[in-house]
Amino acid sequence: MRQNLQQIFFLLLMPSLFAQVQEEVNAPENIKSIIFRGPTEDQFPVVQIGESIYLEFDDILANEQDYYYKIVHCDYDWTPSSLLKSQYLSGVDNQRIIDYGNSYNTLQPYSNYRLTIPNDNVTLRVSGNYLIEIYNDSYELQFSRRFVVYTDAVRVGGTVKRSRDFNFLNEKQVVQFSINAANFQVVNPKKEVKVAILQNHYWPTAIFDVPPQFTLGEELVYKYDQETSFFGGNEYFNFDTKDLRAPTAAISHIELRDIYNHFLFSDRYRFGEPYTYFPDINGDFVVRTLQGEDISREAEYTNVHFSLPYDDRLGLDEVFVFGKFNNYVLTNVNRMTYNEDNGMMEATIKMKQGFYNYKYVVKRENGDIELNTVGGNFHFTENNYLILVYYRNFGDLYDSIIGVGSANSRNISN
Repeated sequence: MRQNLQQIFFLLLMPSLFAQVQEEVNAPENIKSIIFRGPTEDQFPVVQIGESIYLEFDDILANEQDYYYKIVHCDYDWTPSSLLKSQYLSGVDNQRIIDYGNSYNTLQPYSNYRLTIPNDNVTLRVSGNYLIEIYNDSYELQFSRRFVVYTDAVRVGGTVKRSRDFNFLNEKQVVQFSINAANFQVVNPKKEVKVAILQNHYWPTAIFDVPPQFTLGEELVYKYDQETSFFGGNEYFNFDTKDLRAPTAAISHIELRDIYNHFLFSDRYRFGEPYTYFPDINGDFVVRTLQGEDISREAEYTNVHFSLPYDDRLGLDEVFVFGKFNNYVLTNVNRMTYNEDNGMMEATIKMKQGFYNYKYVVKRENGDIELNTVGGNFHFTENNYLILVYYRNFGDLYDSIIGVGSANSRNISN
């Protein structure tokens, strides 16, 4: 009897032992301009239960094929939670996206798809980490995106400080914050409460598993230095193609071939230069056009030409153009190649009209990705920080999110 109970316990435990972290899946080359946001313009939805989440994307095959969506609830570590679908969804997912239409007045044809959640078919019931997955009509996963849903149960206040580490005094930023749990009962904060800190909504550099440094009454205080520090990076490069025919400050000239081609001025290395502030949107992009009223379906696609002088710091390693426009992935589409005729690293990427932030990153032979080799690191750089507060009481089946906070380095202090 005891052996049978042990076998049953092991079978129940087995799914959690082998649960896989739900990473974001990159879209194939035919799917472009994925916009995924909540009530704000930031393209990472952070919403309270009941608030709307908006997804939009284009398929440049323009064949009006069917796409379906599924929603997965995840725990703090982004493994699928133990909840049944009926426990985190009201209604059913795995529904076809019915709001779609073809582009018009464009040289590059495409089909545009739009989805809002909650909708008539599905509503989210609980807070926590979520993943939305998009499938084609052959039930092949096309891409997925993370988002978070929270309840406003605790107050989170954060500030950005200059690093006290002398080795990184001018390069790093430190996020310090506190959680006021006055209206929420926390018995054992080191066991029940977890946090995640993101810089500019970029998950690969997120900081996890930082316990509260100490408590003051009902307040959990996180006044670390090294444990919650980030490299500051630099402001992103940017360009604007909202007007197809008029070059802007970053565009040297425009050519019309099969589609429009926008040639950017060559960029420069800024790691050795003094820091200079100029506004950016922290890696994001905004689709916009002056050539039509229905931006989603009248904006044109253009070939954008990037160039960067070769430098010995790059060695023989790979260089990529990097930004939210392709969800910060490194593929052959955004990989640069060396032009022996002019000594430039070059890349051409098909992008929808709009305002874009981008930077150059280096992937070393050992797999290391260097985000700031070209741009440098500066503690003055303007960055947004998101603080997510997770809670799980003994016996709970999932990690809920009970509060969010934000901080910006614009007002960094010592």
